[in-house]
Amino acid sequence: MAFLEKQSPGRVLLDDTVALTALIEASQNLHSHTVSLVIKRYSDFDMLNSSLLVSGVSLPLPPKKLLGNMDREFIAERQRGLQVYLDFITQHHILATCQLVKKFLDTNNYSANYTEIALQQVSMFFRSDPKWEVVEPLKDIGWRIRKKYFLIKNKEQPKERQVLSWVDLGPDKFLSDKDLQSTMKLLPSLTNPYICPVTFANTSELSALVIRMFNEKGTLRDLICKVKPKEAFMRKYCNPKKIQGLELQQIRTYGRQILEVLKFLHDKGFPYGHLHASNIVIEDNTCKVLDIENSLLGLPSYYRPYITQFRKINTTESIDVYSFGHLLYEMTYGRPPDAVPVDQYPAVTNTSVVSVLQSILSTDACKTGMPTVAQLLQTPLFSDVLLFHSEKLQFKIPTKLRDALKTAKECMEKRLQEEQKTNQQHRRLTRAQSHHGSEEEKRRRKILARKKSRQSAYENEEDLSVKYNNNSGMSSALGLTPTLFLKCYPPVGFNANPVPGEIPSYRLTPTLFLESYPPIG
Repeated sequence: MAFLEKQSPGRVLLDDTVALTALIEASQNLHSHTVSLVIKRYSDFDMLNSSLLVSGVSLPLPPKKLLGNMDREFIAERQRGLQVYLDFITQHHILATCQLVKKFLDTNNYSANYTEIALQQVSMFFRSDPKWEVVEPLKDIGWRIRKKYFLIKNKEQPKERQVLSWVDLGPDKFLSDKDLQSTMKLLPSLTNPYICPVTFANTSELSALVIRMFNEKGTLRDLICKVKPKEAFMRKYCNPKKIQGLELQQIRTYGRQILEVLKFLHDKGFPYGHLHASNIVIEDNTCKVLDIENSLLGLPSYYRPYITQFRKINTTESIDVYSFGHLLYEMTYGRPPDAVPVDQYPAVTNTSVVSVLQSILSTDACKTGMPTVAQLLQTPLFSDVLLFHSEKLQFKIPTKLRDALKTAKECMEKRLQEEQKTNQQHRRLTRAQSHHGSEEEKRRRKILARKKSRQSAYENEEDLSVKYNNNSGMSSALGLTPTLFLKCYPPVGFNANPVPGEIPSYRLTPTLFLESYPPIG
């Protein structure tokens, strides 16, 4: 079933998880306004800040100033303050990926109205299959800029609500269009008690559409943060006011169920890489994983900004384990870790939780590599958890498609490894530049330069002394006799016409000449 018209080819596939950075290099006066970043006025920063206030995060925007705002010292101080503001929002995991920040820093690539584009494409789908009807758009409930959600219903079952997601294909899309279409059509046939079933899935050349049941209670993260599922992602999760970790038995049960899903997908050779608390729903005390199609569509992982910092996390399987570490931390403490690696953990009643977290999120784990899913299933935290399900596991992938998935998986991993290598080189260069420009290093170089200067002067004196001694020895061997002459020079400022009766004074300068005489005999 075709639902999308062919769009213009040749577009650039951007990785929206790559955080943009900005450096204010100068400011200038333009029509009585101080302009930073060439085209950005303070009012632009103020408008961005007003839009981001919905996040509930305390943002360090420097305050307005009406008088004296053209003073040179104030402009320098304001420039530093705006740089701190930019650094803060571009380093915040959620704010850095929102379209407001992306558009502010890169207007050319992020000015499109993706909601309008999605509506157009979904309308085409509804014309091709009129049994579906839009109930309402679910505005900004996800974190992806190019993914939009709509609450829909089947006219034949009007009381049943489903959610339709539309998304652009991403930079990791390495399946051919034919293989992608074939694999997506397999998804409704997948049966696993811990995977949310797909009602319908289809793709075009540049985008995809998926329909699945809508969960009124929301996702696992909604449960942890105690928020309503239809609210905007940034409002719900940037700075939640009420958070609560799960009970130990819930952590063990949900954790075991999720690990079973990962093992199932890994055994099938199906790449996932998109595990996080917003991609899990809870039904009757059972976890169900969402968005297993994301890797097929080439979408980058939610945790990719973290993953690219660690070269040992370089396969889709290790990405799943690393993501599980983040999820386990969030289930335990009610919030994601402030930074990774994590070597200090708040106290919990069961030390086996911390043991698993350390095996995934500690500095050593991030440097040496992730444990496998099989190893995690054998830990005391999950090994004795009993699961009861009668549903048969089924996901038949033809051999040809399995080979295509394997090739696509290798291409995804190669792109990740190249980005990790680039990031490591950049970090080394940054550290070297920072060290070279530090005050301590400058002092060290000055001391070293003075030592070298003194050593050089000492060596020159020694050379001159040796040369003089050599000359003296040669003179004696040849019978050269030194004769001292005195040359007379007028003093500095000497007047050639002295006052009558005044005796001029002179300075005498000894000059050494060598006179040669034949040796005796």
